[in-house]
Amino acid sequence: MNTSDTIRPTQGKLGILTAGLGAVATTFMAGVIAVNKGLSKPIGSLTQMGNIRIGKRTKGELKNPKIHDFVPLQDLRNVVFGGWDIFEDNVYQAAMNAEVIDKHLLNEIKDDLEQIKPMKAVFDHAWVKNLDGTHVKSAKTKMELAEMLMKDIEEFKSKNKCSRLVMIWCGSTEVYTEVKDVHQSIETFEKGLRENNKDISPSMIYAYAAVRCKVPFANGAPNLCCDTPAITELALLNEVAIAGKDFKTGQTLMKTILAPGLAARALGIKGWFSTNILGNRDGEVLDDPSSFKTKEVSKLSVLKNILAADQQPDLYSELYHKVNINYYPPRGDNKESWDNIDIFGWMGYEMQIKINFLCRDSILAAPVVLDLALFLDLAQRANMSGVQEWLSFYFKSPQTAPGLEPIHDIFKQLMKLENTLRHLKGEDLITHLGLDYYEEFVAQ
Repeated sequence: MNTSDTIRPTQGKLGILTAGLGAVATTFMAGVIAVNKGLSKPIGSLTQMGNIRIGKRTKGELKNPKIHDFVPLQDLRNVVFGGWDIFEDNVYQAAMNAEVIDKHLLNEIKDDLEQIKPMKAVFDHAWVKNLDGTHVKSAKTKMELAEMLMKDIEEFKSKNKCSRLVMIWCGSTEVYTEVKDVHQSIETFEKGLRENNKDISPSMIYAYAAVRCKVPFANGAPNLCCDTPAITELALLNEVAIAGKDFKTGQTLMKTILAPGLAARALGIKGWFSTNILGNRDGEVLDDPSSFKTKEVSKLSVLKNILAADQQPDLYSELYHKVNINYYPPRGDNKESWDNIDIFGWMGYEMQIKINFLCRDSILAAPVVLDLALFLDLAQRANMSGVQEWLSFYFKSPQTAPGLEPIHDIFKQLMKLENTLRHLKGEDLITHLGLDYYEEFVAQ
């Protein structure tokens, strides 16, 4: 059945709001503006650079259109940006301070970037202990803070004449917490907001405000946020698309590429030691053990899922997985990661793999923000409410429907994403089984 008729068109402007205007968000915004001015290309963005296969190879139907030509995505020339931050710097100043993008390029788009000024943020030092916000909202209750955010959302939409909005959490990693009683339902969560419950974090308040305003929301950090029963329930009730969590960028991106290959060849792994150094705001935040715990849980879950030691005890039951992150200011946003992987093969003979990845954290994250914004908007226009598991491709710790284990294998994630797009357009799903060829051969 062709479902493309049920996708609402991309009429009007799309407003992309980010909670946090640090290195990731400013790199994302500056990049889109540079692309629109013909100064750069959207490399790393699946929505802009990726192709999708449709049709059968054996019947002369095979096509490989660009994804943005296949499904109705918002044109980049018709998006506007806004956001909140704990510092007053406009996006040009924040991008200059982040030192990710070349200053000559930033100066070419300075006028555009200076127009994007942060709204006062919701911030609580108890949740991000290594930062002190100076551009923050003040209120008696957390419900009042949520109402302030909702007012910001509506005013931004009206002022910028947007027909639709999406929101992406690009803020810092918060202190580790697990689901508590206050997170179990809409009623308990709203009661907690009114009573200033200590287990409700700023990111949860942003998620609540977005979903209440029927704005699709994605969480780019590893902290508990829209993946609580309360926010998931509210998203279904309000028919809003949500996704999370933790942008999959550097070291974990490499793990989700390499680990499936080793598992596919039935090679054993005894140990996987990972360490990182980075000097941006994210590194400063993660220097606090309570925030690092949140990130550690997200990063450790990847190998456990891909390798499934309970199914392959001879290969992975003794796996020792260690992750370190070290704050090192001289590196700035240019994160460096090292991986030592102790593997074994035929008859138990041992081998090693070593990876030294000198990556640029925000350069890898920026196209993820773009794709999530455009795909969430697509999901919303296609009436796909609740958790968008097909967007797991972009996350370290993908949010799923209750009771389901996430898929971490990046190749399976990509197949799920592409098949979702095919389904939306009424195209046959691709399984790579080649049964059409086999059936034709048998018939002959």
